[in-house]
Amino acid sequence: MSSSMAMFDWLRATARWLQQFIISVPLHIAGPAMIIIGALDSSLLSLPEINDYLVVMRCYSEPREIFYFPLFAALGSVIGCTVLYTLSRRGGQAVLRARFRAEHIERVERAYARFGPLALAIPALLPPPMPFKIFVATAGALEYPRWRFMMTILIARGIRYYVEGTLAIFYGTRVLLFIRDNGLMIVSGVASAGFIALLVYWWYKRRAARATIGANAEDAKAARAAEP
Repeated sequence: MSSSMAMFDWLRATARWLQQFIISVPLHIAGPAMIIIGALDSSLLSLPEINDYLVVMRCYSEPREIFYFPLFAALGSVIGCTVLYTLSRRGGQAVLRARFRAEHIERVERAYARFGPLALAIPALLPPPMPFKIFVATAGALEYPRWRFMMTILIARGIRYYVEGTLAIFYGTRVLLFIRDNGLMIVSGVASAGFIALLVYWWYKRRAARATIGANAEDAKAARAAEP
């Protein structure tokens, strides 16, 4: 109990120090620092909500930086996730199963098989406590295409941080309280949007397949008619 409390106190003190540092330093220092923090949090360390917290605080204190500061956090997340992805890709299932429970891995693998890129994009969009590193590590073990992986993380995390930063300009730190208090609603909303996107994607692919079959049938019919 005492060790967990000590860890919590350390995380809280670290977050407080990082907040003061990120807010007080100029952008040419805060930007690279945000990339490093994002990379560490997404790979080797785990500082829950730290990226969201720092993006909100910086954009709240410096509204003019909303156009580019969230990008630093997104780039850091891409770097950190790519490190974890690479380690899992090289180590394969052995590394994956040494870190995560087998039933959780199987559930994530089924999500990739069923939903494809959305299985990675939706968890990347959602704030903590949504588990995310298992999706990153599984993508590496499954040898998910590297550039597609990186672009998915960049787009999803970019959307997340830009939305948080924009809301912070108008609502301040209440954005963080809203995320904590309404996590289930956010998860449900994003999951519903993802499901709708999946249905649209499935409908589009089915329509394209039917069009291709129809075109091939017409070509075959024309070829038979042209035969002597």
